Amino acid sequence: MNDDAIKQYLEDLLPVRNKFFQGLEQFAKEHRVPIMEPTGIAAMLQMMKIQKPKQILEIGTAIGYSALRMADALPDTKVVTLEMDDIRVEQALSNIQLLGVERQIKVIKGNALDLYDEVAAHGMYDAIFIDAAKGQYIKFFEMYRELLTENGCIYTDNVLFKGLVAQTDTPNKRLASLVGKINAYNRWLMDNKRFDTVILPVGDGLAVSRKRTGVGNE
Repeated sequence: MNDDAIKQYLEDLLPVRNKFFQGLEQFAKEHRVPIMEPTGIAAMLQMMKIQKPKQILEIGTAIGYSALRMADALPDTKVVTLEMDDIRVEQALSNIQLLGVERQIKVIKGNALDLYDEVAAHGMYDAIFIDAAKGQYIKFFEMYRELLTENGCIYTDNVLFKGLVAQTDTPNKRLASLVGKINAYNRWLMDNKRFDTVILPVGDGLAVSRKRTGVGNE
């Protein structure tokens, strides 16, 4: 079975995004801005619609694509999103204004590892979405799980990293190091006693980690 053919088949089945989101997708493609793949974000949004989070924390805003898709799919949900790149912050704020969801999405500029107190000031989160520096995934998870509500979920993108996590050889040393860190994160997730995790082979790989009932953050 051809994985690329299945991927294309599933993408073709997805509802057509409106012109606003199509424009963001085209911009991301032309400027090589990493955004979630269509099947990956479709799967995550469907799970969030079932979960119905009141507040979501996103680590890694980029141009605001995922935050805007979440806000659009969950109009009663607030999204707090973190981004350290000045240009990306400005692009995200512009896109948020264009969609008219300034009251729904709060962008906080800075390194996510330095923003805990400011993020905590906005309250607890029913869902956390990690989509930033892959080498820092464990640190992001460990830091911000403290702000996850009971029965909350943490979603992590790119955990299959274009299939490289399943290969014994990688093209170069830099990629080999990154693949090693993602592999370590995946194994760490699966061994984490505080969360039940499943890794879905959609998009670039989506990990869904649900906080175990009755397990605290200690």
